Amino acid sequence: MTDLPDVSGLTIGILGGTGDQGKGLARRFALSGLKVIIGSRAAERAQEAADELGNGVRGLDNSACATESDIVIVAVPWGGHKATLESLKAELAGKIVVDCVNPLGFDKKGAYALPVEEGSAAQQAAAILTESRVVAAFHHVSAVLLLDPAVDEIALDVLVLGEGEDREATDLVQALAERVPGFRGVYGGRLRNAHQVEALVANLISVNRRYKAHAGIRLTDI
Repeated sequence: MTDLPDVSGLTIGILGGTGDQGKGLARRFALSGLKVIIGSRAAERAQEAADELGNGVRGLDNSACATESDIVIVAVPWGGHKATLESLKAELAGKIVVDCVNPLGFDKKGAYALPVEEGSAAQQAAAILTESRVVAAFHHVSAVLLLDPAVDEIALDVLVLGEGEDREATDLVQALAERVPGFRGVYGGRLRNAHQVEALVANLISVNRRYKAHAGIRLTDI
């Protein structure tokens, strides 16, 4: 694997950090020694979640979280994705924004991928945040495992997608992934290929239901 940059001095913000996936990522990054800020529409709710996690995690409203963070992870529900990013366009300008949102629907047959006009949640983010550096990553992470104090290591490859001319951004997100024991950051192509990465979560949900598991992704021969 390519030598990756040092992210130890960066502050990681997580929009939607009061949800299970966002809170789980916040927990793991904080345990790795990174500075972490949880963002929510209500600062009080964000601080409550931060207090649950401890390890120096702070809670702020979304605007302050975006402003004070170096890398911002978007982990909001799909239904609020567009509106949240539109409201934070100025605060997120110039920053690396990591979108891990999976546009999914659910019915009696299970989970399925939703169509997105821009192609994917990550491409929607890039269309809105024209002055940000949008990267897609952390789609296939089990919130249950992230939050489980009995789980010290999670064997998982984190696919990282971005624009080819911005290797610095994808390298930084790969390095961020590798702060979590067991995670490996793997470059997965350009943002135009984010749809199938997001949609694959529907398949993983089916796997998990059938096998009563918390399955992730591992790639061979790299």
